[in-house]
This record gives sequence, structure tokens and C-alpha cells, in this order.
Amino acid sequence: MYELVHFNTYLEQLFKEKNYPGVSISIRGPEGILFEKGYGHCDMTQTRAVDQHTVFGIASMSKSMTALACAILQTEGKLNFSDPVSLYFPNFSIPGTPKECVTLRHLAMHTAGIPPIPPLEWSIAMNTPERVTDASTHLKASAPNQMNTIDQIIDYIANSGEYDPLGAPGECMSYSNDGYALLSYVVDQVAGVPLETFLSERLFSPLGMTRTVLDLDGHEAKSIAGNNITELFDLDDSGVLYSDSTWSILPPYRGCACVKSTADDMTKYYQMLSQNGIFEGRQIVDSEAVKLLIGREFPETNTPFYCLGLNKRLMTGKVICEHAGGLHGVSTYGGFIEGGYAMTALCNQGDVSTDVFIWACYNLILGLPYDTPHYFAIPSGKSFTMPEAILGTYISREAVPAYCIVTQAEDGTLQANYYGEDLILHFCEESLFSARRADSPDAQKTVMRFLIRNGQAWGVRCYTRVFQRVDS
Repeated sequence: MYELVHFNTYLEQLFKEKNYPGVSISIRGPEGILFEKGYGHCDMTQTRAVDQHTVFGIASMSKSMTALACAILQTEGKLNFSDPVSLYFPNFSIPGTPKECVTLRHLAMHTAGIPPIPPLEWSIAMNTPERVTDASTHLKASAPNQMNTIDQIIDYIANSGEYDPLGAPGECMSYSNDGYALLSYVVDQVAGVPLETFLSERLFSPLGMTRTVLDLDGHEAKSIAGNNITELFDLDDSGVLYSDSTWSILPPYRGCACVKSTADDMTKYYQMLSQNGIFEGRQIVDSEAVKLLIGREFPETNTPFYCLGLNKRLMTGKVICEHAGGLHGVSTYGGFIEGGYAMTALCNQGDVSTDVFIWACYNLILGLPYDTPHYFAIPSGKSFTMPEAILGTYISREAVPAYCIVTQAEDGTLQANYYGEDLILHFCEESLFSARRADSPDAQKTVMRFLIRNGQAWGVRCYTRVFQRVDS
């Protein structure tokens, strides 16, 4: 049914073009494993080849597991996504918002009103040994404490006075690692065991994910992986590729980004979700828990909608649920297509894109040319009628402050300087733009949706994070 020889040839060429150190691919269908292969190497000396069983970090792909743990506990009557966060953390609050109004569901959907804030990056900088960069040095100097407990995150959110909320809970989606840090500790309280134990006993072991673990510093991952665990590759401050084995340590953010796994194991997990909790004929998770995670209450549109730990969208009429992840030495993407098809692409270099690898997997299943892109922001060729509403400077304070500066050229072209890179804004629809480099007009750098009120944008959502206006 599938032309896997040609598919492998395509991936080999794609891997060669990207020049990444290593990539691991796995695809499963109702009939079993359809394709699994590794490309490249685990180490700088290129003595250990990547395969489908190589252990990688999966970063933010961890989030759906934390959300699923909460969903399982709801089906067992032990919590409810409608519970206020303050039920579990009495000191939690968002300035200007009644405590009762912020729920677990808001945390899981990134709609609590928390903008990008720096505690996660402080946590990494303060708790990860032997990693010194210009950014980490700046972060260590600005961190108010070790940022190694959930109480320190709660205190920052409630009392720092260093951010403006994005609005009422449920009003605005902006990706928040801090919300998932809180959910991790909710599971601890409600389950009566640490999240690490809950995931191992309720997901990893029943699914046969024998090379998957949630651990902070990678020592358990190294133990179960033997020699088949990747080094972590990244570019130093001068742009030179290097590798180390120093995992990002961010203690309060366990359920956000700290799972280590393999491409083979992750497709087991995603296939289980695609089959309403069933894997290889066994009901691993209650189907109601899966419905809570990604069910029909969430819209099915061509534009991604963030459910509970997974983005959901339509692709050629099929429902796709997916999530990416990124940390030092980690760039990942995984998900599933309705009908029991699951796919994962794991890369061992940080801050690179694995979109094209996972899209090739989608295309194999959907019967499309392997290089078919799946951007949802499609330039319309038309002009935006109110450019003055979006001109200005917007800021994200998630780490070292980052800016999105929107200007208009003399010829009317809208431009954005985004993380220091000059991009052209192509109008798509409503207030949605596709941001692309002038010399790569077919390759999308990010999408920007401007949030306009009373004739002026007060923020811009750059993919999933809202940058707030800082000029008048």
C-alpha cells in the first residue's frame, strides 16, 4: 500500500539537506509498524548511529501526558478540570483576577491569562550545571531566586508585579509552561503518587514504552537506554555546532518538558490516543479521558486549536492532533491522524524545525506528495486595510526579552523584525499574517495574529505566544 523505498529515499535526501546530527522517525497504523528508521548519529564522533530505539528528549511533547493524567483522574472522580487552581494552591492568583475564576482547564488550554514570563528560563539557567552562554549568564543575573520549587513560580505569578495579564481567564490563548508546571503538582496531590510514578504505572508500562521515563537530569534515561541515548547538539554563541550530555534541568517544570523517550515508544502513545485509549486490542486509558483531552467539544477547523496538551486541526478533511517540542539538544514533533495512524520525528539538535519530517509522515498516510507543506496561514495576495492598527513594538519576557517590531515600508509592505530577523508580513485573513524572509518567500518563519481592540493591536500572537504592545 505504501511505497516505503521511495519514502525512505525522500527522507534521506531531506536529512542530507537539513544537515542535522540525527533524526529518528516512526510511523504506526492499524496494521502495526509501517516505517521506522534513524538517520545520522547520536554523538559528535559519529560512532553511534541513531535508530528508532534511540532515547531523545521530547520536551513539550510531554505536556499531553500531564494533561492526560489529569483527564484520567477526572474520569475516576478525583478532580475536575473546572476546579479552581486555588483549590490545590491557596496562594495562587493572577493580579486583578478573582481566584475562583482560574481553573485547571485554563491552565491546560493556556488560557489563564498568563503572558510569556521568565521563570522557566530562570529555572534552567539556575539549575543546569556546566552550561554557560550569553543568555544563561544574563538570566542568572536577573533571577530572583533558584526557581526550583513550584511555590517560587506561584509567588512570581501572584506577587511579582512584573507582567500585565492578557485578560480574563478563557479570553486569550498564550502558551504557558507555568500552567503545566502547576498541573504536574496537581497530579501529585490528587493521585497520591508523584507524576513520574503515575505516568510510569498508568501509561508507559501498559503501553510497553520500555524506553520512556520522566526524569529531570537524564540519569534514569541513561540507565534504561544503555549506550543508545543521544548527545545533545546545539550552536554556541559563535554559531559553531557542539554537543554535550547536559540535559536542561528545570525542577518545577517536570510535566512540561522532562520526558525522555524514543520514536518507537512515542508512536505507541499517539496510536493509543488515536484509537480512543486502545492499543493492540487492550483498553489502556478510559475513552472518556481521551475525549476530555481532544474530543468533539473542541472545534475541527483548518486552523490549529489547542485542546488539552495537543493542537487539533483538519488536514485534507482528516483530524490531526499534534505537538512539537524544543529544548537544548531537542527538536521534536509528533501526533496522529484519525483512523489509528501515529507518527513521531525526533531530532537531537536544539532550535531547529522538524516540521518537514512529520509532514512527510502525514503525506505518506494521506497519499500526498511527500514534500507537500501544511501551513495553515496562506497568503491571500491582498492588502490589510488597517495597517496603522498593527504598527508598533511588542515584547515577550519569557527569557531574555524578545521583540516583534512591526513597520511599513514606503511601498506599503508590512515588515516585522522578529527576534532580530527581518521578515515580510503576508496578509492571510482577518488579522492573520504569514511571516516569511524576503529571500525565502515559500518558507514560513512564523504566523502572527494581531489582537486588535479600539483600533489598535494590544498584542500579537506569534504562533502560540502573545507578545504585548509596549509603545502607545
